[in-house]
Amino acid sequence: MKKILLTGANGLLGQKLVGLLTKQPNVELIATARGENRLPFSDGYTYRAMDITDRQQVLDVIGDVRPDVVIHGAAMTDVDKCEVQKDACWAQNVHAVEYIIEACRAANAFLVHVSTDFIFDGAAGPYDEDAEANPISFYGWSKQAGESAVRHSDIRWAIARTVLVYGIAHDMSRSNIILWVKKSLEDGKNIKVVTDQWRSPTLAEDLAMGCFLIADQEAEGIFNISGKEVLTPYEMAIQTADYFGLDKSLIAQADASTFTQVARRPPRTGFILDKARTVLGYEPHSFAEGIAVLAEQLK
Repeated sequence: MKKILLTGANGLLGQKLVGLLTKQPNVELIATARGENRLPFSDGYTYRAMDITDRQQVLDVIGDVRPDVVIHGAAMTDVDKCEVQKDACWAQNVHAVEYIIEACRAANAFLVHVSTDFIFDGAAGPYDEDAEANPISFYGWSKQAGESAVRHSDIRWAIARTVLVYGIAHDMSRSNIILWVKKSLEDGKNIKVVTDQWRSPTLAEDLAMGCFLIADQEAEGIFNISGKEVLTPYEMAIQTADYFGLDKSLIAQADASTFTQVARRPPRTGFILDKARTVLGYEPHSFAEGIAVLAEQLK
């Protein structure tokens, strides 16, 4: 049996990982998050409350569980909120990582740390694993600092970088581009979608699978775990409208500059997946397939 401890169990990735890991016959799962368990089911895993910003709690829980692998999926990911609430962002995205590294060292656990395309400036995407980081937002800077702590640690580690994760989860506060486009067009609303940003949209189930493949193999190093296409949000919106047979004339093209956002966004990211494919056997869904997965889950 491999004992895996997960942080951020209540989040989108966390919920998908709990769903995936509880189906693995050789995995014993300990799911953790701040406060009480908000997952819609409680079978097949153990839940422990753990606030990642509380060093003693992190050391106590991980020390008590003594997992073989920690998948650290918890983070403050609201880019604009991070720009404003810098202390909270640093506490969750940097100090917490330092506590988890310390606890992994004591437990001799392998760490899978989840990171983001926002560590790049977006001048030259899509990126491979060796590309030079150059964050342009406080969120990106905090995630880069978290990566740096992991990379310079003396534990066994992997970093799973991802891009624009979408999916359907229980009790989620934030929507995603597919649901937003679908609802807007069904309501007959005109929407503006940017044509000058490029991303590799990632189905949450694919990111969960990538994290599991890394954890299962204890594959060390950095891995790009994202969708396989580089698309603009406008292209994503058109594909969504096509899939659901909705009125595309309601979708207008816009430049990112027409939206006022607190934090800067990298214009062109997206990932090259050769390493994850070759080393891990990772093979994500296409965006069209991802829409179909969500459509099925909406039923």
